[in-house]
Amino acid sequence: MAENDVVGRVISGATWEQFCDALKAAGKEILRPETPATELDRAEGWRYLTRLTRVALEMMLEFGDPDFPVLYQASNTTIKIGGDNPDNVYWNATIAGDREYRLRGTRGTVKYLSFATKANRYAIDGTLASTGELDSPDLKVNPDGTFEVLVSAKRQSGNWLPMSPDSSMLLVRNTLIDRKTETPAIMTIERIGGPAKPPALTAARIERALLSSAAFVKGTAHTFADWVQGFQAHPNQLATIDQSMFFKAGGDPNIFYLHGYWSLKPDEALVIEVKPPQCEYWNFQLDNYWMESLDYRHVPVWVNSHTAKYNADGSATLTIARENRGFSNWLDTDAHTTGSMLLRWTRAKTHPVPKVSVVKLDKAAAA
Repeated sequence: MAENDVVGRVISGATWEQFCDALKAAGKEILRPETPATELDRAEGWRYLTRLTRVALEMMLEFGDPDFPVLYQASNTTIKIGGDNPDNVYWNATIAGDREYRLRGTRGTVKYLSFATKANRYAIDGTLASTGELDSPDLKVNPDGTFEVLVSAKRQSGNWLPMSPDSSMLLVRNTLIDRKTETPAIMTIERIGGPAKPPALTAARIERALLSSAAFVKGTAHTFADWVQGFQAHPNQLATIDQSMFFKAGGDPNIFYLHGYWSLKPDEALVIEVKPPQCEYWNFQLDNYWMESLDYRHVPVWVNSHTAKYNADGSATLTIARENRGFSNWLDTDAHTTGSMLLRWTRAKTHPVPKVSVVKLDKAAAA
């Protein structure tokens, strides 16, 4: 592609029109025949696309230079992708497999901290495959709580996070079992041996960033719409699914994922009876149809190994309903009648599948 052609498209506005047309086409994912056509679900669907657009532009444009990496949040309280964890504080950075980077930070008090490099192909084939992992048990921390991690394809002494030639994203997960008392890790990232300052913005870069952003929105929405369509085949169940499907999309290899689709009438409750295995941490969350966690800032829509109330035998009974009738572990549907859900076992010895049943709300309250 001739450089003058790119410059011409940017100057004329053709690149912008192509970007807008691609975003418009992504709206077809919200209108798929199997998606719920309620006011709430459609409104959240369109909001979901704006959120994906926002993070895509940060990822590809504002923070998209691997020579000048910046830690940003691809998932947070208002950007939610693929069953984002309400217990997590996520950090991301754009990297390249042929560079070297240094992460510096303070460990904090979180129970679970993991670092990963990924090959970000959400815009191409919906995958975010791992190219390197470093977990908190292997992280060497100084007596004052600080640490340093070298990120590179070449093996390093000390804390080393591997990359491969196709590495393009850094992903850090801080898991807080109690957000009121725990402190997440605080970090900075820099490229080792990089240029002194970024180059001026060019037509080639803005076109690449805009078109990649639109492709990310389409690819991400399509991937998780396909997932939920599959979950819909077995409503109100938490089924064991080949974990490679989740790992290819960026899942943590230390976590066993049990996804499902829930659908309830106003007078019904979904009761989940679970006996947690020996594990480092577990949680269960409610998501909307678009696999966005429900608004955990204001509504009880998740429970974890620390916050759960247990039965005498060590099991926990989780009740999903539109109102609380005195349930020990109540999760609020927050005006939704359908959605997705997710149970995680982290570093578990076994991976039990909970008993899930739909009962009348009055019966659940009397139990």
